[in-house]
Amino acid sequence: MERIGIIGTGSMGSMLVDALIASKALSPSQIIVTNRTHAKAEALAARHPGLIALASNVELAQEAQWLLLCIKPLEYSHVLQELQRVLTPEHLLITITSPIQLEHLQSLVPCPVARVVPSITNAACSGVSLCQFGSRITPESRERILTLFSAISHPIEVPEQYLRVSSDISSCGPAFLSYILRNMIHDAVEETGISAEAASHLAMQMVIGMGELFKKEMFSLASLEQRVCVPGGVTGEGLIALQQGIPGVFRQVYQRTHAKFAEDLELVKIQLQTVPPDSLSSPSSAGSGT
Repeated sequence: MERIGIIGTGSMGSMLVDALIASKALSPSQIIVTNRTHAKAEALAARHPGLIALASNVELAQEAQWLLLCIKPLEYSHVLQELQRVLTPEHLLITITSPIQLEHLQSLVPCPVARVVPSITNAACSGVSLCQFGSRITPESRERILTLFSAISHPIEVPEQYLRVSSDISSCGPAFLSYILRNMIHDAVEETGISAEAASHLAMQMVIGMGELFKKEMFSLASLEQRVCVPGGVTGEGLIALQQGIPGVFRQVYQRTHAKFAEDLELVKIQLQTVPPDSLSSPSSAGSGT
């Protein structure tokens, strides 16, 4: 494919660059990056010889038709104002941020827009990515986006009303489960004296093994629990403590993430009011794509 421009080389932006190159979906020479702190973009270019780091988002948009926005929600207003004078109907804008409504984003630019929400699991070319497509995306562009992200994930198209909870599970989930595992390890050390290193190794190998079981479709979550938890056994006794503490916890997690999402959505709407709707965003351009 042609060059792709990535604006933002923070945690997710750099992860996507590393994964796309490692999977051979893209070569370094096909990627152009910018970052608010230019030294970070230069460091990424040094890690991948052939990759180009530019200091200007405008210059990047002049060199690449596909633009992947890996920036924080409140940075969109500034970046879109920079890009507006150089974006054309031939560009394709892909956001990885959930608190940006695609319909609103599309009203501000002359080109097709899409959303792909990645997960840290994509760094291992695994897990899912959550996809949504604006009304200007052509079938060809949709397939090209899905093909690109299939190299590092299992792309899933998600309805708007389920985007947040899907992201909670696939993108936030690794942090939630890591926190649970860290507590499992910590309490094992405190209660029994086992070394943190040994407990961590056992926990990591357990997670890897579980992943293989699910990958091979040998068990569902329920059947795995049933298989391990034999009647009257030690596992069942341990589960009693979890049954007393876990139910309802994730309902609170989702309530908090949804509340934060709603707050971010409103803040972004207010900020994007400073970006005038693009004059090229008209019905006549609705069929354009790359």
